[in-house]
Amino acid sequence: MIARVQSYALNGLDGVAVTVEADIMRGLPSYEMVGLPDAAVKESKERVRSAIKNSALEFPLHKITINLAPAYVKKEGSAFDLPVAVSILSACGALQASTDGVVLLGELALNGEIRPVKGVLPAVISARDKGFTKFIVPFANGKEAGYVCGVDVYAAKTLKEVVDHLSGVACLERVENAPFETGQTEEKQSHDLAFVKGQPIAKRALEVAVAGGHNILFVGPPGSGKTMLARALPSVLPDMTFDEALEITKIHSVAGTLDEQGIVRIRPFRSPHHTATTVSLCGGGNKTVHPGEISLAHGGVLFLDELPEYQRSTLEALRQPLEDGIITISRAGGTVTYPASFMLCASMNPCPCGNYGSKQRRCTCTPNDIRRYRARVSGPLLDRIDIQVEVDGVAYEDLTSETEEETSAAVKARADSARKIQRERFLDSAVKTNAEMSEKETRVYCKLDAEGESVLKEAFESLHLSARARARILKVARTIADLDLSENILPEHLYEAISYRTYGAGDNE
Repeated sequence: MIARVQSYALNGLDGVAVTVEADIMRGLPSYEMVGLPDAAVKESKERVRSAIKNSALEFPLHKITINLAPAYVKKEGSAFDLPVAVSILSACGALQASTDGVVLLGELALNGEIRPVKGVLPAVISARDKGFTKFIVPFANGKEAGYVCGVDVYAAKTLKEVVDHLSGVACLERVENAPFETGQTEEKQSHDLAFVKGQPIAKRALEVAVAGGHNILFVGPPGSGKTMLARALPSVLPDMTFDEALEITKIHSVAGTLDEQGIVRIRPFRSPHHTATTVSLCGGGNKTVHPGEISLAHGGVLFLDELPEYQRSTLEALRQPLEDGIITISRAGGTVTYPASFMLCASMNPCPCGNYGSKQRRCTCTPNDIRRYRARVSGPLLDRIDIQVEVDGVAYEDLTSETEEETSAAVKARADSARKIQRERFLDSAVKTNAEMSEKETRVYCKLDAEGESVLKEAFESLHLSARARARILKVARTIADLDLSENILPEHLYEAISYRTYGAGDNE
């Protein structure tokens, strides 16, 4: 007898329907699995056999053949344990119930318990889009799947509960759709701009960067507050919408980094160490292609502290994702495309000793030392960083001052107003922020008058800017105009935007 059970596999973030077929025939007891299973899937036969027996169910002592269709799609992971077990029970007659239209996902323990698996949320969303409406998932993945609307999700703890539910003996309780609310963490509350003393120019640059989704680089001596400014970024970023949260959660579900809440409630802030490899940053792997740090930072911030200390090849790998907002990884195991639309925040010292240009400390580096140090970050990469601001050390009087600094909440309110203007501006397009504008949108929304063109032309020629730098100055100026609630880009907006491009000016592609 042949039984069929529906499950789902993932290719990146896209789901692929997988039909688990079980055929039980007379003959010597054997167990074969076909359909391009990987090692984890092949090992499921031992887990399935023990789980069925330890659930007080009968395991057939016949020739068992399991097929995972379509056969040309490679099957990975342990999520097929549950559908394989149910298909065997259906084929041998131990389960007298139809499983049509039900998608099953879950890993089995030897005692019949169902363990959580990765990628449940993207699998459920993909299956829903293909017309499936009923799902049985591990109990630990119930909250995660419960955020998907328009489906019936049942969370099970054991294989016996699944069999009883499908048989109608004891139905599982349906997982209720959970309401989405943006979250606050203690870390986010503790890193407030109010704790950063001085640095008004850097704070203004940070506000502009958040308001338009621009990449930003802080250059300054050690102890000038570069890391504190970067750590305060999450407290200024706009709250996520539900659709953004689902998109971000899909990536973290595949990576297996979700917590018990089942959904990402605050924008990601990823800060990999400077010893990170290109694979860990971009994603990949020997067989299974996993998302890297830039994909885990999607919708949030990727913070690279001490930028020149990263490997040159690792930094150069960022250039394409910074332009396209996606990354395509090709490995022997296949080609996968992950989202990678993040805000890059980086910090670096101006020289090896860190004091070049400081008004408080003396630099001991030679011109060649400074040149070699700065050459670790290429001109093309700097060209893709919209805002480059130099910060100096803070005076002792500023550090001990009782004057209250502006809070993150006040800065966030202004940035949110600018973001609202951009949402209305790009309502009918895929663009969300000024930083994402293509040349087409830039021509429409960044028009300059004669005086503005003269200012930009003079800066273009005197600073030896590239065409990309010109376009990014226009986008930053558009954001500054939005913060000023100005419909047009004025010369003062251009002057401020140009001031954020003076570091590294003259670096050409």
